Amino acid sequence: MQVPRIEDIDRFVARLKDRQIDWGVLDFQTKVNPKYGRAQMRYVGGGGTGQHDDPNIIKAGHFTLSTMILPPGHEGPLHLHSDVEELFFVLEGKLTCIWGDGKREIERSLGPRDLIWIPAGIWRGVRNDGDVDVAFLTMLGAQKPELPAYPEGSPLTEARNEKTSR
Repeated sequence: MQVPRIEDIDRFVARLKDRQIDWGVLDFQTKVNPKYGRAQMRYVGGGGTGQHDDPNIIKAGHFTLSTMILPPGHEGPLHLHSDVEELFFVLEGKLTCIWGDGKREIERSLGPRDLIWIPAGIWRGVRNDGDVDVAFLTMLGAQKPELPAYPEGSPLTEARNEKTSR
């Protein structure tokens, strides 16, 4: 990426008023199970959802940044980014974060201003066990992360493949 001119500052400001809460970005997961319903608000790049053509985002150089909204009782299913590290930073609510290695899973509860960093190659998922929405930042360490993998036999693998073949 070429260094911008300082007069281009406005191209690098993402204001809340210009963001859209995208409840449909992960519809392929919600069709498998409604508890996977959650929303993304993109700021830098398209994140792990692959929405890199969003005209309102700041084009990513080396990472992506989005906010996610996870309703009570919902979860982001266990998935694997083999190409990129990821972090979750809780803004509001309590988020249960899951790490897995294919044999076992370990959970940690995060509250406001808590963060978890997940290296590439670790299975990860999130869940809202509370009674209010959880809002959190998610950052991935690549300009255009590959779409994640799901555990062997998961119906999400087929749903993802159908989504990408359209």
